[in-house]
Amino acid sequence: MSLKEVIEKPELLLPGHSACPGCGAVISLRWTLKALGKRTILVIPACCTSVYQYIWPTSAIGVFVYNVAFASAAAVASGISNALEIKGRKDYNVVVWGGDGGILDIGFATVSGAAERGENIIVICYDNEAYMNTGIQRSSGTPGGAWTTTTPLGKTEQKKAAPFIFLLHNAVYVATASPAYPLDLYNKVKKAKKLRGFKYIHILSPCPPGWRYPENLTIKLGKLSVETGYWALWEAERINGKMKFTLSPPSRPYLDPSKRKPIEEYIKHQRRFRDREIAKKLIQEWINYQWSLIKRFMSESSEG
Repeated sequence: MSLKEVIEKPELLLPGHSACPGCGAVISLRWTLKALGKRTILVIPACCTSVYQYIWPTSAIGVFVYNVAFASAAAVASGISNALEIKGRKDYNVVVWGGDGGILDIGFATVSGAAERGENIIVICYDNEAYMNTGIQRSSGTPGGAWTTTTPLGKTEQKKAAPFIFLLHNAVYVATASPAYPLDLYNKVKKAKKLRGFKYIHILSPCPPGWRYPENLTIKLGKLSVETGYWALWEAERINGKMKFTLSPPSRPYLDPSKRKPIEEYIKHQRRFRDREIAKKLIQEWINYQWSLIKRFMSESSEG
C-alpha cells in the first residue's frame, strides 16, 4: 500500500485536539487509527493523550475511548477484551495507548500481567522519554545524559530495553516504530490487529517541549534516531511457537556500524542534552547494547 492510499483512508483523529505543535505522539496516533479502523476501543492511562484528545465537550478521537487510572490500562483492556469474547464479538480491536510512564513504569505490572496471560489486546507505547504531561520528569524510558526536572544534571541510568522484555514474555508480536516512517508504523499495526494474543508496539515519539527542539524538527529527529542506530526498527512474530525476528527495511543498513551517522548528529538538536560528551558516551553504550540484543535475537531466529 502506498503512502497516498493510506493518507486517503478515513481520518479517525479529527481536527480539534490540543496536542503541542510537532507532537510525535499525535502524528503516530493518526497513522495508528488509520490502520486500526473504526471498530476500535482505545484504553488510555494518564498521559499526554488524556489531555490533548479533546477540547471539551467534543472529542477529536473518532473511536470508543476509555480514560483510566495510570496503573490500570492493560487490566481494563483485558476485561473489555474478555467481555467482548464472551459476547461473541470478535470484530473490535482493544488497544492500550499510553506513554512511557503508563506503560513502562506505573502501568508496567498490569502490562506484564496481560502479556503473561496472553490477553488478546494490542499495547502501544508512544515513548517520549519522560513524564511530559506532568512537567518533564524522568522515566525509565529517559535516555542516559538527558535533562529532566528530576535529573537536572542529566540522567545517569540507561534507557529500559522494553521491547525486548516483551519478547521474553512470549508475546505473539512485538515491534518498534517511529512517526518518521509512517508506512512502517501503519503496516505493523495492521499486522498486529490480525493476530490473536498479546501484541506490543513501541514507538519512539519525539517531543518538542520535553526534548527541547524546534517543532519543525520532529520528523528529522525521528529519522536521525534510526540513521544513528539509536532507535532500531524491527518486528518479531511468534509462529508455531518459534520466533521470527526481522529488521525493518529502514534499519537494515545500520546493522553495519560503519553506515550509521555519528550520534552527535542526533543529540545536537536537543537542548535536553546539556553535557554532550557525557550524553554521547551513555547513548553510545545504549546503542551498542541494543544492537547486541538485536544480533542475538536475529541469530536465535535464524537457528529456529
